[in-house]
Amino acid sequence: MSFFEAIMMVCFGFAWPFSIVKSYRSRCNKGKSLWFLVIVLIGYTSGILHKLLYSYNYVIILYIVNFVLVSLDSILYFRNYLIERKQLKN
Repeated sequence: MSFFEAIMMVCFGFAWPFSIVKSYRSRCNKGKSLWFLVIVLIGYTSGILHKLLYSYNYVIILYIVNFVLVSLDSILYFRNYLIERKQLKN
């Protein structure tokens, strides 16, 4: 069982909804890094693959949930990029 790994994933997971709400409401990318989001997605992908190939257990659900949250934040990054670009043209 991966009790401590689950705690780590839950703690990481609590940060993403706040980041998503901030990105959605602010409509800007101030303080965001696309490279950071990509690196985190790679990390979660690696965690998911490890769980699938070597130690499958319930923690994979937490990896998938976090991956989805970071993916959503990444989508908002591109939305906000387009909004900022449009505002600069006006």
